[in-house]
Amino acid sequence: MRTSPAAWLLLAGVLVGASGVVGGAERQTLTPLEPRPDAPDFSLVDMDGARHRLRDLRGRTVIVNFWATWCPPCRDELPSMERAYVLLGDADVAMLAINVGEDEEIIFPFTANYPVTFPVLLDHDGSVVAQWPVRGLPTTYVVDPAGRVAYQAIGGREWDDPELLRLVRGLGSAQ
Repeated sequence: MRTSPAAWLLLAGVLVGASGVVGGAERQTLTPLEPRPDAPDFSLVDMDGARHRLRDLRGRTVIVNFWATWCPPCRDELPSMERAYVLLGDADVAMLAINVGEDEEIIFPFTANYPVTFPVLLDHDGSVVAQWPVRGLPTTYVVDPAGRVAYQAIGGREWDDPELLRLVRGLGSAQ
């Protein structure tokens, strides 16, 4: 795997400032963005080669998570993302995990230890992450049904936390 300059910047962001709260006793929070910027559209393939476009999910709340296998907070939060995805099954919420800069040969064995049922998308060249204001991994954005970024989370979270789920579900009912 080649490491791009953007990947090194992301790693630096993780090491310098993106402290996660996964597993800690800190209150789980999402940072609201006002005014809500339009979410940059993207088109990426998943591990099975199926194409996913953000614009195709208009009308739904979308959780967009940027991560990598080498990122400890990313690994820590994936199980809670899967639990949240299951809990949100009755809501009109989509979850997308965008792997930054790695290929299937690295991600596939990793997912055997961290199984998820939501789409894992591949941003091989970092072109999608470059369109979003990501400074470290993991970084997650919650996009409202109108396609605007409502919340940001830098660092890991326990995504099945009731307060986070309340905020995510609330975006769908606010439309």
